[in-house]
Amino acid sequence: MLAFLQKRRSHAKRMSTIPLIFLLLFLPLSTKSLVVVLGESGEINYSVKSTVTYINPLAGANIWNLTEEDRSISLFMNNSWQNVELKNISSPIEALESDTDGNYIAVLKLSKQQLSPGENFAFTAEYNVVSKLRAIPDISEEDSGTLDDIPLDFKENFTRAEGPWLTKNLTLIELAHETAGNETKVLTIIKNFVGWININIDYVAQEFPLYPNETLAAREGDCDDQANLLITLSRIMGIPARLQIGTIYKPEPELVEETYWDNHVQVAQRKIGWHGWAMVYVPPWGWLPVDLTYVNVGFADPADPLNAVRYGAVLFQETIQYMNFSKTDYVAESRQAKSFILQNGFFIDLKDEMAEIKPDGLSGKPDLTTFAASLGLATVVLLVSCLLIAHRWRRHLQKPEPTVTLSR
Repeated sequence: MLAFLQKRRSHAKRMSTIPLIFLLLFLPLSTKSLVVVLGESGEINYSVKSTVTYINPLAGANIWNLTEEDRSISLFMNNSWQNVELKNISSPIEALESDTDGNYIAVLKLSKQQLSPGENFAFTAEYNVVSKLRAIPDISEEDSGTLDDIPLDFKENFTRAEGPWLTKNLTLIELAHETAGNETKVLTIIKNFVGWININIDYVAQEFPLYPNETLAAREGDCDDQANLLITLSRIMGIPARLQIGTIYKPEPELVEETYWDNHVQVAQRKIGWHGWAMVYVPPWGWLPVDLTYVNVGFADPADPLNAVRYGAVLFQETIQYMNFSKTDYVAESRQAKSFILQNGFFIDLKDEMAEIKPDGLSGKPDLTTFAASLGLATVVLLVSCLLIAHRWRRHLQKPEPTVTLSR
């Protein structure tokens, strides 16, 4: 972890997605030679639309009993960087809840509770997004707090051996301590981890998300795989860390159509892609994003590992934060989801689209100097991280009072 982006990657990362309620097939985008303008003046408005269709083919032999997870949609975050409103939903909302990771969801009341062979069911969710200018504090190693400065409650909640983060794995423990050395400044430890990953782990799209020990053994992984390796190393050292995912507006290509899981999942996406990055708690600044695979290096020294913090995708208005993962083992659940679909012979059709809304209310073509346009001809690559599948396969939901604003 000693020199960020010293090993430049020549791969082209392609985006793939599963709708906002099923599971996103993570988006890895090219980190090579991105020319990005940091933000734009004022707010940018987007619409995000997602449609999922469950299909039990006529030749099928099993009944698809739709669970609460099957009829739940996730709601985007609302914070100082963005306001997201659920504008339209094709089925009535039965309840608002939060999942085990604290993400708000809406449970829909469907007209069908099960699908017999030959039956299909579809529903659509549409969101309005206001994306605001965003920035992080001016960070430096000299001003970083130490491991002892991290609040105990944050350590308790975000350094456990849970989800896909194997903090008790001896090989990962050895790597974490060897890479961190005797350093106590949190930002310097993160810098060392980022540098090591960028030198030693190649970007390769995976059919399934990997556990951190699998990423380490294979010396390869895509965006969430590399983020989860960083999260695990951080947690081992007592540094709070979690995974965050979001959607990115991209005007090109116009339409991408792919199939996955032996053609049982059909995906169509228009001007949208998905991405994942780590969130790490660094005193005195708090939570900071760390992007292992999508970093603009046009602003500063490309060999500086801290560019992963300063210039990651989430700092640009074209990226919309979606969900946090801090407890859920979505790696195991995504594999279980594929088995469920294939063993029962079911099919899923997924359509996602995103549009920039100009002040006159019309979808406009973006300025080619913007971050999104720099993605222009980026090709789409398989990234079956299946985060949303994992989200939808959960069985234990907490029920606090939701603070999400909905409009019908």
